[in-house]
Amino acid sequence: MDILRRNNVTVTGNPRGRTVVLAHGFGCDQNMWRLTVPALEREHRVVLFDYVGSGRSDLSAFSAERYGSLDGYARDVVEVCEALDLRDAVFVGHSVSAMIGVLAARQVPERVGALVMVAPSPRYIDDEEYRGGFSESDIEELLESLEANYLGWSAAMAPVIMGNPERPELGDELKNSFCATDPEMARVFARTTFLSDARDALRDVRVPTLILECTQDAIAPREVGAYVHRAIPGSTLVTLEATGHCPHLSEPAATNAAIIEFLAGQR
Repeated sequence: MDILRRNNVTVTGNPRGRTVVLAHGFGCDQNMWRLTVPALEREHRVVLFDYVGSGRSDLSAFSAERYGSLDGYARDVVEVCEALDLRDAVFVGHSVSAMIGVLAARQVPERVGALVMVAPSPRYIDDEEYRGGFSESDIEELLESLEANYLGWSAAMAPVIMGNPERPELGDELKNSFCATDPEMARVFARTTFLSDARDALRDVRVPTLILECTQDAIAPREVGAYVHRAIPGSTLVTLEATGHCPHLSEPAATNAAIIEFLAGQR
């Protein structure tokens, strides 16, 4: 299968610059990076894609077995990198994609030379001294609600995830993105996301890493950012003056500035 068609890959920007791969989170697609691409493409080659089951990917390639684990989504990343023959690329992953990037970098270290983790969480469920932000019952209730009425869940949860209630258009955009995703495929991705535990993978990160957290995030509280920072030696943690789980949409200028500063330091 043509991987570039399967994952709706888009390549833009400066072909002579270092490649930056932008990866969306659950229920989203590459359009969520539209406010970041213009800030990067003059200096960098920018690669965008949709995970299978999201956006304009080839939905016929979806497999509940493959995408029932983060490794399946990491395979999408690896195969896109291989199809484009990327070397030393910077992988920018939002939310669950931050951890997908960690798994992909472990598989093909020659292709991923740096990581930017935007609002990451290696585990959403609290565990002993680890605080992920949710109890096990919270997550089960969330997933049951999603599976019972996906459109209703999307309308209720999108504003919570996005935050910024004074800017309802942001929550509406996320809701519309959720609603545009096939419900069955969204259910698989949701279970894979919210039941994942990728904490052990953090210890294998050996590349320069930037962690971006928000001052207030209902999905990934600041304790999570601090945990990821401690777990990745030499990583940089930046707290954005931003509310919600999607700072590349709610505070794109601050998000872009942090990414650009990190990229400049990699030269």
